[in-house]
Amino acid sequence: MQHMSAMPAPTWRWLRMNDTAIEIPQGLERVGGTDIEAEDALLDTTATFENAVAKLQERLDAARSDAADTADSRASVRAAKLAHEDIADLDTPALSRYQRRAALEEDAGDIARAFETGIGADARAYLGFIAGGAITLATAAGAEGQATVRVTGEQGGAAAASVDVVAEANSTFNLVISLDGVVEGARPAQDAASESLGLIGSELRVFAGANARVKITVYITADDAFTVLDDSGYVLDEGARVTVRHVVLGGAHTATGLAADLRGDTARMDIDTRYLASVAETRDFNYIIRQRGRKTVSNMDANGVLTGCAKKVLRGTIDLVHGCKGSEGTERETVLLASKGVDNKTVPVILCDEDDVAGNHGATIGHVRPEQLFYLGCRGLSEEAAEALFITAKLEDAALSAPDDAIRHNVMRLGSALAEDFEYFEDEDLEEDVA
Repeated sequence: MQHMSAMPAPTWRWLRMNDTAIEIPQGLERVGGTDIEAEDALLDTTATFENAVAKLQERLDAARSDAADTADSRASVRAAKLAHEDIADLDTPALSRYQRRAALEEDAGDIARAFETGIGADARAYLGFIAGGAITLATAAGAEGQATVRVTGEQGGAAAASVDVVAEANSTFNLVISLDGVVEGARPAQDAASESLGLIGSELRVFAGANARVKITVYITADDAFTVLDDSGYVLDEGARVTVRHVVLGGAHTATGLAADLRGDTARMDIDTRYLASVAETRDFNYIIRQRGRKTVSNMDANGVLTGCAKKVLRGTIDLVHGCKGSEGTERETVLLASKGVDNKTVPVILCDEDDVAGNHGATIGHVRPEQLFYLGCRGLSEEAAEALFITAKLEDAALSAPDDAIRHNVMRLGSALAEDFEYFEDEDLEEDVA
């Protein structure tokens, strides 16, 4: 699949980081490796993602028609309309392809048409086909819900889950997604990442109603014989709060994509990403947050470790759309390059078409300094042992914060394969050590 995880506005094309190609192993058979743990009330629902978006559309259209002046008289919108109709006018500004599309999209105000996911429509369609149809999990207004989706890969197979989440107004919903796969007698780690033996994926659409609270946690703990795709798209109504946590530890090739439409005023999106890539693994992240409502807030935080000859690209785009007055967006990343052979690309982007907003971005990318390696060497740790120490620390953090015992077991299994003598200490053990 070409041009996946594409940035909204291409930049630095010569660095070849604006999008990516995803290779799907040949000859995969569709397998049913999906297990959903949820209360009957969440599954027994007539709610749909499309209907929830349509209701929000009706309300926003009504508010728009009640406004004193509904016409957008900006020169960019006028130029986009003329270009769309193929009318030449020397009095209007020239626009790029992205500017024309963005201007027409803002003028139309069509939520369903503007909906997107982080990896892209082709990946969404492919994962939906593999899953065999979407499952809707919905909470009633003011209710609470919790569910877990587990996708387990098999050698020579493709397994995926397609899930729609509808959190009605003032409700609370907590969803955990586990993407895991084990191949018995898989290749040694140093031979991995050259060819995948299977595919694991999840396709997620989330609607967060007015003042809803939604938490999504995704753990990727597959062996180094799998390609893993994690694609999602979000629509947030007024006052909604969505927290997303991505923990990417395994998989030969992983692609994580998220796109969020903060359509309602005072909506908030927080993304916390933790990742580990070792040997010859690749990690690809694409986050797009479009802040359309007034006084919206977004935060992207990423923290990762790269070892061996791993490769990673993280694209983070915050789009402060015209009309989002009083909004603020922040993106930060901290990367530890534990080996000299790693390849890291960090692309923070702020797009802004509004005043009275704040956009912040920054990245901290550091190598292990020679004096630090010398210090560890004086205490009996070789360079390889020091590298394993960084891997172990990331895995232990993931195990400590795992949402359930099954996912914690997956982390421990992966840790045993990546680091010799990997041991996970239970909370009680840590408390005893402190005492």
